[in-house]
Order: sequence, then structure tokens, then C-alpha cells
Amino acid sequence: MFENILDLQEIIDTLYYFVVLTGVTFLCMWLFEKITPYDDFKQIKDGNSAVAIQFTGKIIGIGYIMNSAVATNDSLLSAAVWGLIGFILMVIGYFAFELFTPKLNVKKEIESGKVSVSIISLAISIVIALITAGAIS
Repeated sequence: MFENILDLQEIIDTLYYFVVLTGVTFLCMWLFEKITPYDDFKQIKDGNSAVAIQFTGKIIGIGYIMNSAVATNDSLLSAAVWGLIGFILMVIGYFAFELFTPKLNVKKEIESGKVSVSIISLAISIVIALITAGAIS
């Protein structure tokens, strides 16, 4: 009965994609955390909502990029590689945001708890992810 609905190979492939792309996502999040001048997780644990908001934008952005990488590639390896390429483009966009806002030290403002700056940073992360996802598809 279920053989018409569920194909064992499709289930196995889904698990492979899930495990690998989740691993790539966690790797990207770890790398993103390492390039910020402060400890994201410590700041979040200490109650810095601005860092939590910005970090949320990174999570959503990377997740959207990984979604696009899976949806537009025919192999697990291609999806993982394009997910990493998308992440690199997102990091470039992250630094470009800092570069193009010279009157606003984004990192310092977020570290000091400026929620208004972190909301803009969250939006920038999502916009960069949308553009990146479109570019890698």
C-alpha cells in the first residue's frame, strides 16, 4: 500500500540531504560566529537582544540559501558546494554592509545592544540571502 507513496530510496536520499545540509548549515553558523569580533553565544546568553536578532537573521539567511541549494541541484555534493558558495556570498554581503555604512559601526552598535541596528542587520541578512539564493539557482 505505502510503496506507491513512499519509496525507500527517496527516504534514504532525504535523510542524506538532511544530515549533510544541516551539517553544512551548522558549519556556516560556526564560521559566521568566528568572524564576528565578539562571542555571539556569550552575548546572547548574557541577554544581548541585539546580537540575538542579528544572529537570527544569519540563521534565516543561511537556511534560505541551503533551501535554494537543495531545490536547484541534482546531487547532494552540488547542493553542499552551492550552499557553501552561497554562504561565502552572504559573508561578503555582511562585510559590505559594514563597509557601506561608515558612519555606523554596525559591529560595535550591535555588541552594545542597539536593537535598531540589529533589526536592520537582520533585514540585510535576509535580503542578501534572497539575492544569493536567486543567484545560485
